[in-house]
Amino acid sequence: MKKNFRMIHDENLCIGCQACSVACRSENDVPDDVFRLQVRIETKGKFPNLKTDMNRHSCVMCKDAPCVTVCPTGASFQTKDGLVQIDHSLCVSCKYCVVACPYEARFVNPITKNIDKCTFCFSNRVSKGLNPACVTVCPTDALVFGDINDTKSAVYQKAKECNLLYPKADLGTKPQLAFVPNKKGVSYE
Repeated sequence: MKKNFRMIHDENLCIGCQACSVACRSENDVPDDVFRLQVRIETKGKFPNLKTDMNRHSCVMCKDAPCVTVCPTGASFQTKDGLVQIDHSLCVSCKYCVVACPYEARFVNPITKNIDKCTFCFSNRVSKGLNPACVTVCPTDALVFGDINDTKSAVYQKAKECNLLYPKADLGTKPQLAFVPNKKGVSYE
């Protein structure tokens, strides 16, 4: 049966330590000055009424992926399970996908000159039954990954107990990366 992979980032559990980003760099040979994944820390309000948000910035694995639609060579594609990937042997680095991505999640690798992005570690981990590198190192379990159709999976349980939001859901791209919005802190703006 086809899997329906989902990743959930719980902003209430995230401490902004960047362990996920470091693991991603190490696992996927990501050069300095670019990133596949980053946690952006945003502080709102004025002391003592502050709120600090930890926002994950990466590919959201759109089910209706604009980057796949615009790719002239088929290098941007979706696996049978719906994860957006790049076949570097077909990519001509035209950058159409970089421009089409509403999440600003694609970039040109300064060393290889290939287009790159978060892949949920599909080829090197998920296809082998492992979790993405970022999930395995998160010290607070702020990241959960798995098949949301599996009622025994941690991602199914998390989705069931939390109110999930999807980034830029109004665009109709149907992201497979969801987040649990931060409820900690107070911000009076």
